[in-house]
Amino acid sequence: MTAIHFSEFDLNDRLIKALNDKGYQRPTAIQAMAIPAAMEGRDLLGSAPTGTGKTAAFLLPILQHLLDFPRRKSGPPRILILTPTRELAMQVAEQANELAVNTSLAITTITGGVAYMNHAEIFTENQDIVVATTGRLLQYIQEENFDCHAVETLILDEADRMLDMGFAKDIEAIAAKTCCRKQTLLFSATLEGEAIREFAKRILKDPLELDADPSRRERKKIIQWYYRADDIEHKKALLCHLLTQPEVKKSIIFVRTCERVHELVGWLREADIHAWYLEGKMIQAKRTEAVIRLNDGRINVLVATDVASRGLDIDDISHVFNFDMPRTADVYLHRIGRTGRAGRKGTAISLIENHDYLLLQKVGRYLKAGRYFDESLKPRVIEELRPKSKAPSKKFTGKPSKAVSAKRKAKKEAGKEKPKQKIRHRDSKNIGKRRQPTKKLVDMDVPTS
Repeated sequence: MTAIHFSEFDLNDRLIKALNDKGYQRPTAIQAMAIPAAMEGRDLLGSAPTGTGKTAAFLLPILQHLLDFPRRKSGPPRILILTPTRELAMQVAEQANELAVNTSLAITTITGGVAYMNHAEIFTENQDIVVATTGRLLQYIQEENFDCHAVETLILDEADRMLDMGFAKDIEAIAAKTCCRKQTLLFSATLEGEAIREFAKRILKDPLELDADPSRRERKKIIQWYYRADDIEHKKALLCHLLTQPEVKKSIIFVRTCERVHELVGWLREADIHAWYLEGKMIQAKRTEAVIRLNDGRINVLVATDVASRGLDIDDISHVFNFDMPRTADVYLHRIGRTGRAGRKGTAISLIENHDYLLLQKVGRYLKAGRYFDESLKPRVIEELRPKSKAPSKKFTGKPSKAVSAKRKAKKEAGKEKPKQKIRHRDSKNIGKRRQPTKKLVDMDVPTS
């Protein structure tokens, strides 16, 4: 039976007060399943759609554990949380501090893009919970600056994303160093594919698998539209028109590459739309500054690569734009999950060229088969910006038509009929060169016998 209030979990009164102050009364599906099991000390393999409360699902049990079993003297961290990106690490640490506000627990982060001296206090002062990105943490472990022997619980947040980013070996190396741990919690937006399950077998011990089906009230209230575009110039015109509409209060525009980020920001500024950017090559200070600018209202348009598709928890994002369609439906889901948060409604708009139709169909099938949204993608048209090109048919598969295939096959067969003629190097080396006249032989006196 699903819990109807957090008080049913036997949480400490200080945690209940923090939850009440944040306005959290009823646990989500993943929280109702994960919190009791984690408090029993089980290893967990948890899955739930983005934005359904996975972070609190693992934070509340570990905070309760630290309060139930306080240590007698200071020492190295007892809880280690690994995340794929700096932004997500800071987000998790911020939420942990909010939930632990009425306690004396110490929480900090270790991420890349930060000078060593900024992390020095972590190694000298008492810390209870450390939230880290894998690369920088592994560096400190190898330099013997970070002590793993006291880690009791290891948590892998957005594990599927970390595997996609190629961090599997780093995570396993860190897990090997935390060999004294008693519990491991792995959370992911999806458990699809053999990679995540094989990885989980190597890290977890007899895990309880949780696949939370969110209730109707937890489903994203996101309206999804797409607009057809003839080419890149048409997409730019559509985007500029949409950004100037009064209902677009604060938005994130997703593109695929860092180069496109800077191009698009330049185009928008030329159109008198003040935009900022966020991409993976930025140093941490600039990435943080970009988020702060969006949060405090200095900008209302942020152009980003998929580094921002997870980890950015900004409540008042009204619109998400896919200027470039993502390569996978899973990334699409995470992108549009930046809007419609904390129970609010949101809008996701994709700009589609004809070559994007296969991706559009893939996303449509994914959403239809899943359980994330009540609405599917719907086409829309701006009258003065109607596309001039013809839309692909509904049966479009991206494969050439039968006529085109037959023509290509005939051309290939014709090429086979012509026998290949072997040309020797000695015959071809002087082709195209101007012939030099041969020297005349000079009569010479030949001795006679």
